[in-house]
Amino acid sequence: MFAAAEAKAAGYGGIAAVWRATGIAPSTIGRGLRELASGSGAALWQVRHPGGGRKPLTEHDGGLLKALLALIEPTERGDPETPLRWTCKSLRRLAAELCEQGHPISHTVVGELLKEQHFSLQANRKTREGDGHADRDAQFRYISKVTKTALATQQPVISVDTKKKELVGDFKNAGREWRPKGQPEEVRVHDFLIKELGRAVPYGVYDLAADVGWVSVGVDHDTAAFAVQTIRRWWQDIGRIRYPEAKRLVITADGGGSNGSRLRLWKRELQRLANELGIDISVSHFPPGTSKWNKIEHRLFSFISQNWRAKPLVSYRVIVNLIAATTNNSGLSVHCELDRNRYPKGIVVSNKEFADINIKPAKFHGEWNYTILPSNRSDRAVDS
Repeated sequence: MFAAAEAKAAGYGGIAAVWRATGIAPSTIGRGLRELASGSGAALWQVRHPGGGRKPLTEHDGGLLKALLALIEPTERGDPETPLRWTCKSLRRLAAELCEQGHPISHTVVGELLKEQHFSLQANRKTREGDGHADRDAQFRYISKVTKTALATQQPVISVDTKKKELVGDFKNAGREWRPKGQPEEVRVHDFLIKELGRAVPYGVYDLAADVGWVSVGVDHDTAAFAVQTIRRWWQDIGRIRYPEAKRLVITADGGGSNGSRLRLWKRELQRLANELGIDISVSHFPPGTSKWNKIEHRLFSFISQNWRAKPLVSYRVIVNLIAATTNNSGLSVHCELDRNRYPKGIVVSNKEFADINIKPAKFHGEWNYTILPSNRSDRAVDS
């Protein structure tokens, strides 16, 4: 009645003004105006006394909240075999399940109860890196020591890895970009491989000192031969010019993939490269489950993904141009080229070939840290 009186006194627009000031629903203010107009005083004795009104469902139904929480977190508070564990827990589905259990409730009240219990809609978050190795931190310190020593003596240090393989064609690419309103770029509904176009396999080399990236976009398999060929092309076009006095090349890499620490082919191809260049090649692999700490991931690949967001990768030329145009505020520059060579899978390195590799494991985790010397070089001390 008070709100209605204020709205009446305000005149035209009074209901809206009172609604904004008090939060009382316009329909309630309207009812008050009608009662004022009729001269009825019945509303006065209908004013709710303290503690009056309908009580919350949780007071009438003591088991309601417990049942709801059991549905939300079945592995902790409820039956782990409940079918709802394997379904989308929407408000309407939760309400229906509670009603079947004898707890009448609407989906709106389910939402209110969840908010009271500090629940909210959340997406998955990538935080688990798998089982950590006991010497994980020690290996990080070792890699830091090796790279700092090499950089201080102006020896080349590169970070290498394979970026996620991409389907070539008019497929949806994650992200958004500015376009005329109502004119999004149209792409295919389904992401099925177009055999005539194939997949793009980007393998990258990132020069830590120069803040320069080199990416080869392969059209065949992601093998160790392809990985080392990319390093070779980087050295021929950039590395040997920037580091003319280099006596050692330091490589940091993941522990798996085409540059895995256990791959014989990776080490055999590095031996061939060391023979060609006439310099030592030292490799340090990141411990299992820590590949995201590799410098190339957040200094090169992340910026490539930003640069081509929302752009369909319709051809190899488009992919190469988008990668080559990648830059950032720190001065990153990227060279990219297409590698149409074939790199067959399943190449076996014989025991004799492997025994001929002039490899010197480090004292600390030789399976992760090792140096490959040119074949014609005699054994000598290697950094431990």
